[in-house]
Amino acid sequence: MDKNEKELILIKAQTWFKDSIALNHIKNAKKLGNISSFDINPFLAVYLSNFLSGNSEPENIAKALIYPRVLGTSITTSFGTNIQKFTNEVLSSFASTTSGIDIEFIDQLDGNRKYCQLKSGPNTINKDDVETIAGHFKNVINLGRVNGLRIPHEDMIVGVIYGEPNGLNGHYKRIESQYYFPVIIGEEFWYKLTGDKDFYHDLIRVIGEVAVEANFAEEIKDLIKELASAKTLQDLSKF
Repeated sequence: MDKNEKELILIKAQTWFKDSIALNHIKNAKKLGNISSFDINPFLAVYLSNFLSGNSEPENIAKALIYPRVLGTSITTSFGTNIQKFTNEVLSSFASTTSGIDIEFIDQLDGNRKYCQLKSGPNTINKDDVETIAGHFKNVINLGRVNGLRIPHEDMIVGVIYGEPNGLNGHYKRIESQYYFPVIIGEEFWYKLTGDKDFYHDLIRVIGEVAVEANFAEEIKDLIKELASAKTLQDLSKF
């Protein structure tokens, strides 16, 4: 991969993150000033407010409600559910026409063609996904055999966009231990794809630049004040 190709992928990744993740994140965050956005557990709301701030004043209850929603699982889920969009928009030059395979590429380290299913993170598959992934890979190997093409197990890979090998959950490890298909994660995956050892860190950097543009600090303060004015939180603060 030359410098221009690298820059093109980085620009596409940055645009994808801004349009698919950041804008939706802001849109959803703006709803949190409305008390109807929450199914409030009064026991936990007061407890978490005290745990976070040392008291249960309305603004601190509002923080205990808003912070997990803004910074928690919703954006992680959004990243995961948009992985196919990431594949189509960012890695379009590696797109595969093979059923069950997201991308195909020449491994820049060993020179072999890799057939890859792409996953977002180290905990994003479950028990049922293991058999599905293994089934897709076996079908590709069998189809290759019918067509006189030998595809080794080690060239059928699961590529995980971010994380470290020691963070992979047991389901990923089962793909390797039971079915002998490699799971390549984070820095190593991007290195194999691009031949650039620094690419993973450059990708993190350009996506981090979107966060600077999407600075929502002042708006969150306003949302906390708006939510704190709700009668429900005013009443809870008396306990």
